[in-house]
Amino acid sequence: MQGASRTALAHVRAELGRRLSEGADAADTSRQLFAAVDVLDGNAALRRALTDPTHDASARAGLVDRLFGGKVGDAVLAVLRELASQRWSSDRDASDAVEELAVDSAFAAADRRGRLDEVEEQLFRFERTVAGDAGLRDALTDRQRAGADKAALVSRLLEGKAEPETAFLAARAAEHPRGRRYERVLEEYLRIAAAVRQQLTATVTAAAPLTSEQRDRLARALHNLYGREVMTHVVVDPQVVGGVRVQVGDEVIDGTILTRLDQVRRDIAG
Repeated sequence: MQGASRTALAHVRAELGRRLSEGADAADTSRQLFAAVDVLDGNAALRRALTDPTHDASARAGLVDRLFGGKVGDAVLAVLRELASQRWSSDRDASDAVEELAVDSAFAAADRRGRLDEVEEQLFRFERTVAGDAGLRDALTDRQRAGADKAALVSRLLEGKAEPETAFLAARAAEHPRGRRYERVLEEYLRIAAAVRQQLTATVTAAAPLTSEQRDRLARALHNLYGREVMTHVVVDPQVVGGVRVQVGDEVIDGTILTRLDQVRRDIAG
C-alpha cells in the first residue's frame, strides 16, 4: 500500500479496535468483514464508488448504509463507513484493507480465548505442510476446482486437529485466495498477526524439535537482539545435521553444522 492507503488503514483499524473493545463479537466481525471483501471483489464499480475522492464522504457513507445496512452488525457497518470516509491510493487497496481487518478480527477472537499463539503456530505448520506436499499443493491451486471444494478439503484435513480460528482462516484462504497462491495467503495472514502484535516472526530450522527450554532461550536471545518480541516457528530438517538456522525477514542467522562444513569445504577448495 502507498502512503495514503496506509494512513487510511490506520484510521479504519482504530475504528475496528474501538468496536471490538466495546464488546463486538470478534469471530462474527471477521466473518462479516470477509463477506464484505467478497462483495467488493465482485464489483469494481462499487469499489470505485466507495473510494472516489470526488464524491462527498457522507455520500460514500450513505452508499455503505444502503448496501450493507441490515446485512452486517453495527460494528462492521461502522468500520465500513469509516473505510468509505477515507482517501485511498487505489480502490483495490480498500478491499485489501477489509481483508486485513477481517484477519485481524479472527486473530482477536483467538486472543480473547487465550489461543492466539496456538493459532499462529498451526497456520504456520499447515502452510509448511502444503508447501511440502505436491499433491495437496496442486489440489489447492487447481483453477478448475471450485473454491468451496478446496475449503472443504482443508476443513477435513484440520478437523479435530486445529483450533476453530485456524480451521476458519485456512479454509477461507483456500476458497478465496484472491489471485494468490495458497501458501502466500497464509503467509500474509501470519504477517498481519505479527504486525498487529508489533512482533517479528522468526523461522527456525533445526535438525530435531527444540525443547521448551531451548525455545525459551532462543526467544530471549532474539528479544535481546532485536529489542522486541519475536514469534518463533520451528521447522525440523535432519539435513542441517546440528545447530539452528534462524531467519527473521530477510536476515539469516545461520549456525548449523552443515553450513560450517560447507564453509570449510569452500575454504579448502578456495
